[in-house]
Amino acid sequence: MSEVKTKAYTINVKELSFKNEQHVLDLIRFLSEALPQITLNRNGNEIDLEIPNRLSKRALKLRIKKFLFKNGLHNDFRPISFKTDETEG
Repeated sequence: MSEVKTKAYTINVKELSFKNEQHVLDLIRFLSEALPQITLNRNGNEIDLEIPNRLSKRALKLRIKKFLFKNGLHNDFRPISFKTDETEG
């Protein structure tokens, strides 16, 4: 069998955790249910993701937007992309 190639992304949830820690836990649960093929690990104010290459960053962004809208947080928060030498998110 061939090994599935993956991409690594990081979600910074610092601002979301200041508002309410439960929102971060709900986001992790929502993403794991909406995208069962991803691997999630939380490290403080960051959520590390391993997603398959066939899943686009746009699909991930859409799921985050959907979470924010369902929880009434879309007026306060929005997903933005960032890239540093070590991480991409």
